[in-house]
Amino acid sequence: MSTPFPSKDNGHTMTLDISRIPTPCYVLEEERLRANLALMDRVQRQSGGKIILALKGYAMWSTFPIIREVLHGCTASSLNEARLAAEEFGKEVHVYAPAYTEAEFPEILKLAHHLTFNSFSQWRRFGPQALAAGVSCAIRVNPQVAEVEVDMYNPCGSTSRLGVTAEEFHPEALEGIEGLHFHALCECGAESLERTLAAFEERFGEWIPQMKWINFGGGHLMTRQGYNVDLLIRLVRDFRERYGVEVYLEPGGAVGWQTGPLVASVLDIVRNNMDIAILDTSAAAHMPDVLEMPYRPNIRGTGEPGTTPYTYRLGGNTCLAGDVIGDYAFERPLQVGDKIVLEDMIHYTFVKNTTFNGVNLPSLAIWTSDNELRMIRTFGYQEFKNRLS
Repeated sequence: MSTPFPSKDNGHTMTLDISRIPTPCYVLEEERLRANLALMDRVQRQSGGKIILALKGYAMWSTFPIIREVLHGCTASSLNEARLAAEEFGKEVHVYAPAYTEAEFPEILKLAHHLTFNSFSQWRRFGPQALAAGVSCAIRVNPQVAEVEVDMYNPCGSTSRLGVTAEEFHPEALEGIEGLHFHALCECGAESLERTLAAFEERFGEWIPQMKWINFGGGHLMTRQGYNVDLLIRLVRDFRERYGVEVYLEPGGAVGWQTGPLVASVLDIVRNNMDIAILDTSAAAHMPDVLEMPYRPNIRGTGEPGTTPYTYRLGGNTCLAGDVIGDYAFERPLQVGDKIVLEDMIHYTFVKNTTFNGVNLPSLAIWTSDNELRMIRTFGYQEFKNRLS
């Protein structure tokens, strides 16, 4: 398992040499990122819409010089993300948060070009400051559609705190508002956007003509194989032409989708009713969605339990009893030192990492277009200590 694994993307093969990867380590494959951006560039050119990067899903700022060649800016959900966008991306900065604080809001206004309020009460409280600072303001609305099955990731749940429903909308308070913002999707197809747009126009269409821009939010997984890109382009283009507004899309996952793995090593193998391999990475600390969503990561060269003679439960290196990645079948027995390749671990992974139990964060690396490994950063004791006091 320490030999090179070929990495295929749209027919192009890059030799990602796993034997050269120190573990644990997230490895971004530059050519895959550029392929995603090329598709997004096509969407922008043919639709006239603007795509901005949602930092909550992808924030590997060492790659921002590549991304800003195509995308128009970033969307931030906090003061820290807004600072990162302004300092490292350097283009448009859009900000949305469920609620702003008196302490941070003045700093946000120094960074933001577009700012979305989650409620009319927040708009009344902070709107005058934003307008005085020359920031273009919007209200987030809830189109009340059911396109996301998992409650944790459904922005339009029956009691969602995110966005204003039609019943709670106050058109008399729109003076100074230049945009409407909805976010109803999570790793969805263009067909979901089509249904969401219909609901958005039905509930809020009366006020769209008086706006300058509409933000279609994130969750548009346009870089996934089989996504109907032509439908997305048509939806954005037709909406723009019908209402005469700018349209923004703010995907995060779609930028980092299938751009690289998390590479780990087997530290030990124990047995308790089944074979259990302990890795130098953690579901709890390094892949929290595995436990939260939950989902079963795709691991290169493996199958479902029992499909080959060698089935192992893969466990993390923290003391949490439930720090388990899942059960996988291997073609041959695992040995200490074998490397495990967890696919598609760039988006919504290291942005959520913790130093729980004092385990080190995985390193960050880029596998360049020249088939070279460029180590970006390693982490150690100081990252753990600095989060404590």
